[in-house]
Amino acid sequence: MAKHEFDCVVAGCGVAGLSAAVAAAQKGAKVAVLERAPQEERGGQSRYTEAYLRMKSHSDVSDDFETHLAENGSGSIDPEWIERSADSQEKGLIRGLSMLDPHFIETFANQAGPTIEWLTGLGARFEFLPTQFLTKSQPRLLPVGGGQSLVDVLASQAEKLGVTFFYQTTAVSLIENKQAQVVGIRARTSGTGIQEFHGKVMLASGGFQGNAEWMSRYVGPRSVYLRPICKGGYFNRGEGIGMALDVGAATCGDFGSYHAEPVDPRSGISEPSVFIFPYGVLVNQDGERFTDEAPGTVDAFYERITRRIYEQKGGMAWVILDARHQRIPNYRLGIRTDKPPIVASTISQLASLIQVPVDALNQTIQAYNQGCSGSDWKPLELDHVKTKGLNPPKSNWACPLNEAPFHAYPIMSANVFTFGGLKIDSSARVLHADGDAIEGLYAAGEIVGTYYGNYTGATSVLKGLVFGRLAGLHVSSSLSHV
Repeated sequence: MAKHEFDCVVAGCGVAGLSAAVAAAQKGAKVAVLERAPQEERGGQSRYTEAYLRMKSHSDVSDDFETHLAENGSGSIDPEWIERSADSQEKGLIRGLSMLDPHFIETFANQAGPTIEWLTGLGARFEFLPTQFLTKSQPRLLPVGGGQSLVDVLASQAEKLGVTFFYQTTAVSLIENKQAQVVGIRARTSGTGIQEFHGKVMLASGGFQGNAEWMSRYVGPRSVYLRPICKGGYFNRGEGIGMALDVGAATCGDFGSYHAEPVDPRSGISEPSVFIFPYGVLVNQDGERFTDEAPGTVDAFYERITRRIYEQKGGMAWVILDARHQRIPNYRLGIRTDKPPIVASTISQLASLIQVPVDALNQTIQAYNQGCSGSDWKPLELDHVKTKGLNPPKSNWACPLNEAPFHAYPIMSANVFTFGGLKIDSSARVLHADGDAIEGLYAAGEIVGTYYGNYTGATSVLKGLVFGRLAGLHVSSSLSHV
């Protein structure tokens, strides 16, 4: 069995793993990166995402950043324990509970700006560019060129710093010494077999959305109606989480949930999102409405609405629009699918084309139109043009659908990433279930459990960047020769 010696071994080549590799190598650490994909496909999900960042400037996170994370940072936990977790002196089992640590949130917010500055120094560029959200409640900073640009900048820098990449190499299990310290990782390389990589270990191998067995076990049997948001997600199979649990790691995040995004099931491109639904009605395969399509800005509510779509027969729904939506300024930003809409001159014809009961869809649209006040909408702001006497109601942009041609797009819920994962401290060290840090083991990215029930939008990539960098810095600071 081949054995390799490094100061730090990173499992995963997305932005979290690359941030750790570069930060450690900048301080003189000898670093290896294990990537299950070939070199030309490196980057995991990071290379497919637009990488929205919940920041109001290059140095400051959004105003609701810490509050939103805290409000969605636990399940049903004793409020006294939540309060005790905020005490900086609290040690032991409280630290190992499945809940978001207030110190983690504080570090996340405080280190976002310095991380963007660090990346800018490496050659990344960030701007406030147009998003797919026609209405939004919080700003989004974007890397110019999306996640692929971050992968390219970080990987190029890692190579310049002498980081060694092992492609088509999948981590299998952790190596512990007699003191229960993690001292390395075993990995399987295509055509070579099992190899051992000795050094401190950084896990950045994502969640488990690509593992059908885990999805059925944790999210439930209806997960057959979900699919990863992009092709990179199929390779996130939970091995990193599993091997950490095998050495006693604490968990965090909602294992029974995931980040939902509305996509066109006909499309095979990355993130074929359909965010235009607030301007029409959503119907299931029985031709019936089932949710308020527009309770608020689309960026704040699309996940909750997509979860309702997931609950419908076959895990899908149709958004029905009339010609009015095409007059919304830049409306195409809200439709990222590469497939055309189903178009018809009447609702009856549309029902036949999308194979929902004709009478049911006509009745649904008639009832909806009768519930509308007739007031015109203001599509780029919350206008409170709502229905009356309709169940479920529609709270904004409720205008009759009476102008042909009528358009329909199918929508299913994509699984952007799973919520359940490992618990880390503010230095990205993986915690044991008893609350102590597991010596020699770090984690960052989607493998780190953070969210319960509702995703704090535009924080996942940022979390990987921030805690990946912090992991690299902590690893290098603990090495005697650096």
